[in-house]
Amino acid sequence: MGMTDVLVVGAGPTGLVLACDLARRGAAVQIVDRSPAPPRTSRAKGPNPRSLEILDDLGVAEEVLAAGSAPLPMLKYRDRRPVAEADPWADSAPSPGARYDQGWLIAQWRLEGILRDRLAGYGVRVEPGREVVGLAQGRDEDDRSDEGDGDHVDVTYADGQAGRARYVVGSDGAHSSVRKLLGITFEGTTAEDRVMVCGDVDLAEGVLDRTRWHQWFDEDGAVMLCPIPGTRTGWWFQAGPERDGRGRPLAPTADGFRRLLAHHTALSGRDLTRAELLSTYRVNVRMADRFRAGRVLLAGDAAHVHAIAGGLGMNTGIQDAFNLGWKLGLVLAGHADAELLDTYEEERLPVAARTLDLTSERLRATLEAIRRPGGGLDAAITPDTTGLGVGYRWSSLAAGGRAPGAERPGPRAGDRAPDAPCADAATGVRTRLHRVFAGPRTTVLGFGPGSAAVLRETADAYGGDAGVRVCRVYATHEDRAGAEPGAVVDDAGHASAAYGAGASGDTGAGTVVVVRPDHYVGVLVPADDARSVREYLRRLHGTGRSAERSPGMVDAVR
Repeated sequence: MGMTDVLVVGAGPTGLVLACDLARRGAAVQIVDRSPAPPRTSRAKGPNPRSLEILDDLGVAEEVLAAGSAPLPMLKYRDRRPVAEADPWADSAPSPGARYDQGWLIAQWRLEGILRDRLAGYGVRVEPGREVVGLAQGRDEDDRSDEGDGDHVDVTYADGQAGRARYVVGSDGAHSSVRKLLGITFEGTTAEDRVMVCGDVDLAEGVLDRTRWHQWFDEDGAVMLCPIPGTRTGWWFQAGPERDGRGRPLAPTADGFRRLLAHHTALSGRDLTRAELLSTYRVNVRMADRFRAGRVLLAGDAAHVHAIAGGLGMNTGIQDAFNLGWKLGLVLAGHADAELLDTYEEERLPVAARTLDLTSERLRATLEAIRRPGGGLDAAITPDTTGLGVGYRWSSLAAGGRAPGAERPGPRAGDRAPDAPCADAATGVRTRLHRVFAGPRTTVLGFGPGSAAVLRETADAYGGDAGVRVCRVYATHEDRAGAEPGAVVDDAGHASAAYGAGASGDTGAGTVVVVRPDHYVGVLVPADDARSVREYLRRLHGTGRSAERSPGMVDAVR
């Protein structure tokens, strides 16, 4: 029986991001989904700024931006009349440290299509209509390893076929069969009375301004209509449900949507010409008690579901995948020990728990806001919902570097690594640090002449295919004769300011920053602390030249 490196179960945004990240690392990846065809669901409204950074790293951000639209101002009504307008993003602007300052509106099925095409570029296609019904962690007879869970997972499908993988990742949604097969509990609550009906609808052309997200909030219910980018007449429809005589919510129907439209808005029910992908959303707040059982891991909604407020469901899943992909890649390549996978749960479980709290709080604030005329969904938007502030300072992978509370500015180990505009030292072409980080590698940045020795030692140990790149960041006044390929010039000083690496002209020892493949700071130390850099890289990448050669990496940098 042939063995694949990673079987990804579930081909939503979480599974697709993970499969793309693994495929470009040269891992053998298989992705299956129980649906017979890609589902066209009316769900997430698009990536937040942090997810856009991830999609950028994967090489698809431009396509996503072209297929979607910027977030729209919200026009709010009471008793059918407009009473207020709010644009939560009016004051946001890209900054040197964050290119994406706002999320983006794009239909989830469109985003999934872009990711499927990207994956197909690596020769991997989603296998539809394949439902996993059995998982068994096993060991080959000649396997002498002491890893308690054996060296593979045997997989059984509903059609009786079998497969085998070194690792399995369940990204198969809130009703995850992978999670159930592992017997992992999914603690939390479902609020049966907090219900919303959703669907994709067509409205007659011209009846509603497509430059606004329209929100009617009345004392007896609500209707929300947001234009679907890339369509002429398509809208996302969300509403409080119709209820029967005993107050129980009724299932959504096209006629029900027409009645809700006529009741709350100045439109006629006849203006709604089509309704599909109808669903009922209940406030569901649940989390798995662990994200890993041996060689099987959970990601996305399979691991956590939360209130819809703030739009963090799909985004949290995409960020799970980006945290897990590089760790699986390094373990499969033989560079890192399997215990590196423990840091996935160590880092992402607290983030999921905090997201549950945050979304529940935003939902409470939104429900409170809409009781007053002029209140609306903008109550759910806060700086927390960008994802840019998420970090892992508590992680064992953030052990190196500056002590907490140190006065120096800049990020600490575990924080997101800031972006910064700069120029290629050899060509002068504009670039930015997140471009330098892009692709499946760990990056070692060196600021100041004092960093040259550490960068040289790192390049000697890990050059070539070992998955580490070095990048010298020159200040404008520094002599760049003999600059290594890939070096950049911090011509506006944004990079040194972002990393607290001293002002231009500072003749200090210099600073070295190790940036993980998922854009988080692993180590930030003075350049004379080569030992911290060496130990950190050894943990992720083995001893370098003596380590096994990794599969040929496919770089996403275009």
